[in-house]
Amino acid sequence: MTTRPSKTLETFANPKPERDYQIRFDCPEFTCLCPKTGQPDFAVIRVEYVPDTLCVELKSWKLYLWSYRDEGAFHEAVTNRILDDLVAAVRPRRAQVTGVFNVRGGITTTILATYPNPGASPGPSPSASPGPSASASPSPTPGPGSDH
Repeated sequence: MTTRPSKTLETFANPKPERDYQIRFDCPEFTCLCPKTGQPDFAVIRVEYVPDTLCVELKSWKLYLWSYRDEGAFHEAVTNRILDDLVAAVRPRRAQVTGVFNVRGGITTTILATYPNPGASPGPSPSASPGPSASASPSPTPGPGSDH
């Protein structure tokens, strides 16, 4: 295995695929570059996932995170990309990646990305009629001579 940064995530067979169990790890030394200023951004990346048939090998995970060190990335984009890459590599039953980015300009940013996306729901079909809560009727306009 190489000791240089790499976008390749290696995997191994889940030793207990018939059981739901959670794998958690914290990565307190994550760095990337601010895409606006080129200054380094520092973060803790927290990963929690329930494996299905594969688990991520941790040395490859370390080298994967290291590969972001010289890349410009918005906090939201990099946290979601990390989750997408984890999901593509191991196809977990559930996963969550949290990026806790150090203070910059008086603001600490925390991004939480989950799989499957609990907020995703299909929108209404084009033929569906809006229900009473979907449309608000305008307030009546007072007529001439009204005290309002």
